[in-house]
Amino acid sequence: MKRGFYTIMAAQFFSSLADNALLIAAMALLSTMHEPAWMTPLLKWSFALSYVLLAAFVGAFADSRPKGKVMFITNLIKVGGCALMFFNVHPVIAYGVVGFGAAAYSPAKYGILTELLPAEKLVAANGWIEGLTISSIILGVLLGGKLIDPAISAKLLSFDFPMIDIGIDTTNEAALCVITFCYILAAIFNRHIPDTGAVYKKQESNPICLLRDFAHCSVKLWKDKLGQISLSVTTLFWGAGATLQLLVLEWAKVNLNMPLNKGTELQGVFALGIALGALFAARIIPLKRSLSVMPLGVLMGLVVTSMIFVKSVWLAYPLLIFIGGLAGFFVVPMNALLQHRGHVLMSAGHSIAVQNFNENLSILVVLAIYSFMVSLALHTSVIIVIFGLFVASTMYAVILKHRANQRQFDSVALIGEEKH
Repeated sequence: MKRGFYTIMAAQFFSSLADNALLIAAMALLSTMHEPAWMTPLLKWSFALSYVLLAAFVGAFADSRPKGKVMFITNLIKVGGCALMFFNVHPVIAYGVVGFGAAAYSPAKYGILTELLPAEKLVAANGWIEGLTISSIILGVLLGGKLIDPAISAKLLSFDFPMIDIGIDTTNEAALCVITFCYILAAIFNRHIPDTGAVYKKQESNPICLLRDFAHCSVKLWKDKLGQISLSVTTLFWGAGATLQLLVLEWAKVNLNMPLNKGTELQGVFALGIALGALFAARIIPLKRSLSVMPLGVLMGLVVTSMIFVKSVWLAYPLLIFIGGLAGFFVVPMNALLQHRGHVLMSAGHSIAVQNFNENLSILVVLAIYSFMVSLALHTSVIIVIFGLFVASTMYAVILKHRANQRQFDSVALIGEEKH
């Protein structure tokens, strides 16, 4: 890999670490505010909303200037969202601002890979990026869990500057200070990402034209025989993954009697499984065989339903690693295929923006359904079974669609097609 790739990885690590630690801190803040349980999914919902609302515009923004500079600017927006919580802005609103920055950050983060690396290295690069991102999620949720632990926060609050009152007096304020520092580290690495020299045509600034262009790119990717399959899989994965992240915390509380700061450890275990699956896929699955991993999505959904029988933490650990491993192994090749196909059909920034729109629209829909089920007071086990069967049946439908497509085209030849 080129040297600049590792700088991108470092910037992504610290930015994602802060995002996930902030989510846990925001959840704890909602709890101290005695907000209803159905509001917790709205944190992720508000975060994902920006991806959907800004999808038509962030691709053009990412392609309008060097992507390292785009990542730096958008990381500062995340810092601003984190800071809002210091001033008693509602966590759902503040985390939504962080999502605003993340939505603009993402096309640059993934788009630069297609500028920096040849197509044959995209699966490996995605494996490393996804593996590192999942590692940052593991450490982020663990960091967030530790920061809201009363014993840890007491030690943080005991630090003070002589003769200076810094005004940090609560557990949440101490946590936010540490999280802000992580965002600052990400910004430092953003400033050292090299300019790849990629130059795109002058980007449109008229919102109507941007919306029209985005709609054209969306239709183009969904009509493409490979694009529609890979986009369907990654869209399902992110909607399911966001919900499972919250569902694991509720399952830990109900089945395993674990409070929030301990339940985050199970999120970390699940994320570790994704990282292992992602890295394994990066080593053995070439781009031309990426479509072969889809049955693992069906298996993952079925295995999720077995969570309802687990009452022991020591059984929960291997089960979550296995579920995460299946998820990581099937999503990384599909993500690489989608990036490559998008790069063939359109510019990097625009294709990633289309991908983000669909994936985060899925997150909004699935989280809204999950929040509705919680508001109906459905038992966690019932929600888990519904969720697992939904994932399995949807993935099977995508497999059937791909088989129908295969009767019309040679998928391996199409993967090998290069942009003219």
